[in-house]
Amino acid sequence: MALDELKSAIPDYAKDLKLNLGSVIGNSDLPRQQLWGTVLATAIASRSPHVLRELAPEAEANLSPEAFKAAKSAAAIMSMNNVFYRTRHLLSDDEYGSMRAGLRMNVIGNPGVDKVDFELWSFAVSAINGCGMCLDSHEQVLRKAGVDREVVQEAFKIASVVQAVAVTLDAEAVLA
Repeated sequence: MALDELKSAIPDYAKDLKLNLGSVIGNSDLPRQQLWGTVLATAIASRSPHVLRELAPEAEANLSPEAFKAAKSAAAIMSMNNVFYRTRHLLSDDEYGSMRAGLRMNVIGNPGVDKVDFELWSFAVSAINGCGMCLDSHEQVLRKAGVDREVVQEAFKIASVVQAVAVTLDAEAVLA
């Protein structure tokens, strides 16, 4: 199991991450598609080849081809949107907020999977990329769709652990 291999690669000083990785994935109450789509999208967003290499095959085994593609799409589109909207938000000139974005985002309207799942994955990627506007926007869509706060929190717990594992393993690779 790739998850076990990934956990075994985590150094002793980061034992909490090893335990948390097993917990957020192995003990999650999320439905399989939501869980593994979140794992895949956040593994991509973490930018860690090691983490993605280990988690992608397991995600692919647990997702339909459509869901696997949609999770990758969520990571791709949110990589663009998180930079654009975070920058727009951080600029002190409010005029940028009234300007047309002019960026294609068709996949958000037609992701090829349940809209709630795609929104959850987009939210999780936004947590890694730190875009407050996107986090608020996707959280509001999820809540309006009847998604409980516990589910939303589960997504950002996964994002936080996957990101921490990625940072730790990438640092260890550089220091080796």
